[in-house]
Amino acid sequence: MSLRLRPFLIAAVVAIVALGAAAVFRSRAWNPRGPEPAQHVGTAACAGCHAAEHTAWKGSDHDLAMQEAGDSTVLGDFGGSEFRYAGVVTRFFRRDGRYVVNTDGPDGKNADFEVRYTFGVDPLQQYLLELPGGRLQALSIAWDTRPEERGGQRWFHLYPGERVTHTDVLHWTRRSQNWNHMCAECHSTDLRKNYDAASLTYATRFAEIDVACEACHGPGSRHVAWAKRGPGWKSTPEKGLVVALDERHGVTWNPEADGTAARSAPRTTAREIEMCARCHSRRSRIAAESVPGQPLLDTHLPSLLEQGLYQADGQIQGEVYEYGSFLQSRMHSGGVTCSDCHDPHRLSLRSAGDEMCAGCHEPARFATPEHHRHPPGSAGASCIGCHMPQRTYMEVDPRRDHSFRVPRPDLSVTLGVSNACSDCHRDRTPAWAAARVREWLGRDAKGFQAFAPALAAAHRSEGAAGPMLVTGVGDPAWPAIARATAAEALAGSSGNLSRQALAAALRDRDPLVRLGALSGLEGVPMDQRWSLAHHLLGDSLLALRVQAAGVLGGGAPGLLPSEREDLERAARDFRSAQEQNADQPEAHVNLGNFAAERGDVTTAETEYRAALAIDPDWIPTYVNLADLLRGANREAEAAAVLRDGLARAPKEASLHHALGLWYVRAGDLGGAIGSLRRAVELDPATPRFAYVYGVALLTLGRRAEARQAVQSALARAPGEPSLVELQRQIEIN
Repeated sequence: MSLRLRPFLIAAVVAIVALGAAAVFRSRAWNPRGPEPAQHVGTAACAGCHAAEHTAWKGSDHDLAMQEAGDSTVLGDFGGSEFRYAGVVTRFFRRDGRYVVNTDGPDGKNADFEVRYTFGVDPLQQYLLELPGGRLQALSIAWDTRPEERGGQRWFHLYPGERVTHTDVLHWTRRSQNWNHMCAECHSTDLRKNYDAASLTYATRFAEIDVACEACHGPGSRHVAWAKRGPGWKSTPEKGLVVALDERHGVTWNPEADGTAARSAPRTTAREIEMCARCHSRRSRIAAESVPGQPLLDTHLPSLLEQGLYQADGQIQGEVYEYGSFLQSRMHSGGVTCSDCHDPHRLSLRSAGDEMCAGCHEPARFATPEHHRHPPGSAGASCIGCHMPQRTYMEVDPRRDHSFRVPRPDLSVTLGVSNACSDCHRDRTPAWAAARVREWLGRDAKGFQAFAPALAAAHRSEGAAGPMLVTGVGDPAWPAIARATAAEALAGSSGNLSRQALAAALRDRDPLVRLGALSGLEGVPMDQRWSLAHHLLGDSLLALRVQAAGVLGGGAPGLLPSEREDLERAARDFRSAQEQNADQPEAHVNLGNFAAERGDVTTAETEYRAALAIDPDWIPTYVNLADLLRGANREAEAAAVLRDGLARAPKEASLHHALGLWYVRAGDLGGAIGSLRRAVELDPATPRFAYVYGVALLTLGRRAEARQAVQSALARAPGEPSLVELQRQIEIN
């Protein structure tokens, strides 16, 4: 079995602290409230009437997100300073009033590159350098803008523990550091990426260089027109705005008996949260145009609580920003919005420190040793210290988890997740911290997020995961993003209970749950998939239609004409969504998989080879292309593709596994053993690799080796059904 990327997978956005762009223009955008599209008018047009907001925004991180390089904007030392990394000496200097970096380029040789833009201001600043084809790239050597006494005012590399050279995917010249795709949308206003797939070039444009008023409030021409008209016109409720971010207007937070506060009226929309989430989330763009006021799932595909991005209990792990963790919180379920705590223009907290929390959490009850069990004024007495643990990204940038969770050192003991207690008490074990909490409370702590055991079992491929996930998918006490993740984790599972859970989730009120359930259909026979999910081809949200089309592929046999029309309409959405990321190999592999599912081998091969043209180091392309060629009885070409991939990535387990399977099909089981064993050595955590290797050994009569391979795999994935069955077969034979 070869690795197949899920058809709906779209390139994930990887964070760099950067911003940027090219030329200024006026754009036209969809406006649901008027016959004429609203146009961008620029920050100056807003400042006249909204002076206080403009003053607050001026100098904020949004305002300074990206700037043209100049004496007032470049903070780093360009006075001839040098920085050494991975055998390369990088020099920063001035020439003819310009800022220049001499460093290793795409070919590994040092050359001069002019700084076009600065990217960010606090706690670090990156620099955007230009490469051919309209590419702006974020240099991986950044300037630490913190004061010298805090370790700042120095050059540093974003990957200090690695040796990133020009051949590495993380090198500043590679697509992982490309501003046009990775950074620009969230560091400028009304971005147009303008990628040309034929020439592999960009002509990226934006309305304003920074995150300006219209980035959040939408194009302002109709609002400006409203403001200039007479009193009668000004009675128009929407005031010509594309979106009214007014969910907090008239709302109060009233004290409750338990010392917390409740919203005076339920929050009935998610406009503000989803407006912020367009950038403050790990997500992929799927719509050609993204206008404030549209639902997030109509323009973007957010990540769920995926392993590697989040810990099993939902704490942040990868660079995921705030949205995914906030959706897990009791605060979110209680109606809190981003601007309840954050000033949306200054970007600072509305109150300092624990005073922010005290607005809703009565200090007499919570700011006491009886609650926090630490001396007043100590780090352990801080609300955010315990309930918003932080992780540091980009070496110097600490960011806080927004799930507002109760510290759970007991889960650290049982599941291996982190906990706020051990973050401070580094000289103590999680078991010690768990014992102290148990001593205080008479029991283990309990939190709002109860899904950790189920997701941890799924991460470990434990046999008990299935029933736990099924229960969680239908548990209304779980946050929707956790239910969606549980539904996604059911992919490949069998049994009526899993099928029933997915059927219910596919009709859930929350679109995230429906989204996760679509992913959970992987492995379900197509006729059953169709009966379960075809209604989502017409969902009101683009992300659901795209996912449904990807999951349903060419459809089931015997479709009615109306059903075929629904499928083809959603298929157009699917292709359009991939085209938004046509500068990424992932999108072309998605299109290739989609075409292959529909039996269009020619288009599939074209898309896979387009992916290789963009990035010949993106390994899944080789596996998918080889699988396609194998299915077309072009076995020799399939082997050549796999060997090409191994020449570039000799330590890629999936390629060794796929090559081993090629040997099996060729009838050379002895030749297959070496490749299959190498796949297990390189990736012992994937049960499938161990299973196939064990089957090959058993087939060759090497029972003792097969037993050892399976036992080792079961130690890492206890209860994995395929391995348990293979173990039984080994003992029988």
